[in-house]
Amino acid sequence: MSRVRSKDGTSIDYERQGSGRAVVLVGGGLADRSENAPLTEELARYFTVYNYDRRGRGLSGDTLPYALVREIEDLEALIAEAGSPVHLYGVSSGGALVLEAAAAGLAVDRLGIYEVPYFLSDEMLKQWQEYVENLGALLAQGRRGEALALFMQLAGSTEEDIAAARGSTEWAASEGLVHTLMYDAACLGDGRPSVERFARISQPTLVATGAGLDSTMQQLEPGFFDEAADALVASMPHAERKVVPVTSHVADPLVVAPILHEFFS
Repeated sequence: MSRVRSKDGTSIDYERQGSGRAVVLVGGGLADRSENAPLTEELARYFTVYNYDRRGRGLSGDTLPYALVREIEDLEALIAEAGSPVHLYGVSSGGALVLEAAAAGLAVDRLGIYEVPYFLSDEMLKQWQEYVENLGALLAQGRRGEALALFMQLAGSTEEDIAAARGSTEWAASEGLVHTLMYDAACLGDGRPSVERFARISQPTLVATGAGLDSTMQQLEPGFFDEAADALVASMPHAERKVVPVTSHVADPLVVAPILHEFFS
């Protein structure tokens, strides 16, 4: 493990593997760097891979109050450590953070994002706004388990799914990270893709989705991730659309790594 200091003094811990051009992996919700460890192993065959704990997760610090600009500064510190410019790859809310970092002008060469959960319909946007309000209230009251259940409901899990998950080791680990759901919410903003701001992103960007919904997300409307991805591609001048032959929101690294190798190279 290695460590950099962000602009506000927060320690950001990361692992580095491989050699060649630098790629920074940005994880999504309720995950620390362990989620991207298998992808790190695959990509390290081609690149120098930086796999880090976003603030508030794993071994990284968590200076309060949180602000999106602080997470962008965390990436800026990692890019400086790697030697800019670098490639960025973000999954889910981590993809939203990648887009925000590029829009903020960080020294990035190419971007890859996978299944960023932006909302387009008025009904889904209303659900998102209610979710953020209720999530903040539950976390302020220390009701972490209920906050986790609320997130799972938004992500399409059924009551049966949630009941089955309670008491598992995965549930306990997720409860430990549940406060960072507010950080992910900040990355996603009002829930809409910021098409006017993202239109200023000049870097080549791979906008990817899987071939179908994850089995835990069957309550979401078909095409949920695809519609958001299509809206991003329509607004960005150098975006490329890709459907990855997987049906998981955490995509198989054996499938993703060659795709990223080709695009980043």
